[in-house]
Amino acid sequence: MASRSEEDLCCPVCQEVFRDPVVLSCSHSFCKDCLKRWWREKPTPQVEPPLNRALKKLCESFLQERDQRSSEALCSLHSEKLRLFCLDHQQPVFKVEFDQTAEHIKVQARHTERQIKEQFKKLRQFLEEEEEARMAALREEEEQKSQMMKEKMEALSREIAALSHTVRATEDELRAEDVSFLNNYKAAVERVHSDRPGQTPGQPDLQHLEQDEGHGLLQSCGEYTVWILENMVL
Repeated sequence: MASRSEEDLCCPVCQEVFRDPVVLSCSHSFCKDCLKRWWREKPTPQVEPPLNRALKKLCESFLQERDQRSSEALCSLHSEKLRLFCLDHQQPVFKVEFDQTAEHIKVQARHTERQIKEQFKKLRQFLEEEEEARMAALREEEEQKSQMMKEKMEALSREIAALSHTVRATEDELRAEDVSFLNNYKAAVERVHSDRPGQTPGQPDLQHLEQDEGHGLLQSCGEYTVWILENMVL
């Protein structure tokens, strides 16, 4: 569709831009050739109207500008010169299209940035909660093993006290008459064997407690960290 300015410069007879426009007394303008053809069909002689020089110059200027534009690549939507060239599609593009594409890229980048931040926010929250749970389990294990160690030390103290009592009793018997000691020898040996310090059933030894302290949690945390790194998806 022609622009409004082009419509104003069109002859009402041929619907083209004026060629040698002439103006009638009624102020209407026509192409000179269009008017002559129409007059030839009329028997009444007519006085040739004057040339509309201002309109002629305006039409010539318009036609010249239109010819220049037609020699350049124009955008089919905006009727503007294509000033940029897209390397990906190997074709010229209009600047507005370039600006719109650039803005779309910015919007897409901001959207992706928000998604990344949201994912890492969730990941940090999850890791903090997991850290708190692991530390609570470690503290509970520490308390349990401390209590077990305390009970073990108390048992050892009782065994040491019993051995001390046995030693004193044996020393007293050694100071007695030889015959009396020999008569009580079997009972003394049995008493010493029964009072020897040993591990209380159900209680781990101290060396095992020391070596096992936190080992299970550390190994579990290490394996869990590797799992997170291998399965983390943005």
